[in-house]
Amino acid sequence: MTSSPLIPPDEDARLRTLQQYDVLHSLNEAVFDEFVALAARVFSLPISLIAVVDEEQVHYAANFGMPGNNVQSREEALCSTAILHDKAVVYKDLSTEQEAFITAQAMQAAEQNQLRFYAAAPLRMPDQRNVGALCIIDRQPRVFTTQEQHVLEELAALVSEAVVTRHRCRSLPTGGEARWQSICGQLQEELQGLTALVRYMLTRYGIQIPVPADVLAQVERRFQDLHDILNPQWE
Repeated sequence: MTSSPLIPPDEDARLRTLQQYDVLHSLNEAVFDEFVALAARVFSLPISLIAVVDEEQVHYAANFGMPGNNVQSREEALCSTAILHDKAVVYKDLSTEQEAFITAQAMQAAEQNQLRFYAAAPLRMPDQRNVGALCIIDRQPRVFTTQEQHVLEELAALVSEAVVTRHRCRSLPTGGEARWQSICGQLQEELQGLTALVRYMLTRYGIQIPVPADVLAQVERRFQDLHDILNPQWE
């Protein structure tokens, strides 16, 4: 794959970062299932995934709404294109999409799975390497506003923060695992509460596409609580 356009210029450093933060194993933890459930709920979409892009494959470490979709080759995965950008990528209708980075294999896989809409924001580590993506998917085309893209990027940033915090906890000389489990419990509770709030708002006001700006604003206000949990005092 060395000549593939899916390979970013910093690939070797990116793969080292992937290993340094133990990203794939990190994302196997249950708290990341809460992130994809929240993402699907916020945007009223049936599918949300957290993807990790390694040397040859894309692993779907957290999966909401697409059971059995665990791994694809990089050429077959739309998420391979997400790590090439430093902001959200949006394919509003894959049946007419002309993005140069989408391979014929990825388009064929999307067609086989009846996927029409795809958006993803990169998971970026502190060294600014993109190791994966938080993506949302629909089986029909849809619009996606600039504010929706921003919220998706913020959610991806929170996922990235959680991976880094787990790594930092586990690097502590003592008590690191207990520290992470405490943070993890608080994080899951907050994510479940936010998901319940979104469910309530959608039940009360109905599902609207695109998501109304005031609904997104209420969700964003709660993100600070998640940031606070993920950035404890380390003394």
